[in-house]
Amino acid sequence: MRIKTIVVEDEPLARQRLRELLSQHSDIEIVAEAADGRSAVRSIDTLKPDLVCLDIQIPELDGLGVLREISHRPVIVFTTAHDRYAVTAFELCALDYLVKPFGADRLALALARARERLKQGGRHDVDAACHALANTRKLDRLFVRHGGKIIPLGVKEIERLEADGDYVALISRGKRYLVNLPLAEFEANLDATHFVRVHRSHIVNIDFVESLEPEGNAQFLVHLRDGSKIIANRSASKALRDLTL
Repeated sequence: MRIKTIVVEDEPLARQRLRELLSQHSDIEIVAEAADGRSAVRSIDTLKPDLVCLDIQIPELDGLGVLREISHRPVIVFTTAHDRYAVTAFELCALDYLVKPFGADRLALALARARERLKQGGRHDVDAACHALANTRKLDRLFVRHGGKIIPLGVKEIERLEADGDYVALISRGKRYLVNLPLAEFEANLDATHFVRVHRSHIVNIDFVESLEPEGNAQFLVHLRDGSKIIANRSASKALRDLTL
């Protein structure tokens, strides 16, 4: 099956790079390119592609505006140099989200997911996308991939988050879910009254903290209900100490 694809990217070099990466896949047929949101809307509704690689920061009409105005419903893969939308992309169960600069392997993974979605007859839920991307509230739910499925995970159920290479591991009820997002992105979007970054590689949900044990003069050893132990850095230990007052 040929996958009709439109590339929406305002930077010429980035557009050329994405075109070169897509050309390595024999089933991808680039039917149009657009450098601004208005042109993107016209191309998408006229050519009715299967897949759109959509940059969010584009002139005239941004990616969110494009999603609002198109009537055709393709599969959407977000691409952008800015990752502040990344968590909301998972909140709306986006097919994928590529933060520039991304390489051939990362794009190949996104295309594999696109093929699977198209095989299942799925399309992007644009209304949900518009709602989630415009929503600035703290996360209360996100979608994670596990065992070949996408499942909803309530944020209150996350016991802790741990940096794992290029991924973040979400630990909940004895299971470990890997998400390809920076830990800082989660920190910015989680409720600070429940989630505390105790270490550069760890965020804990204080609802799952069993006890705090003094470690030295100014730090705590955080005991979690699952038996994990994390030494909080000095600034986090101060924040935890303030919570106990």
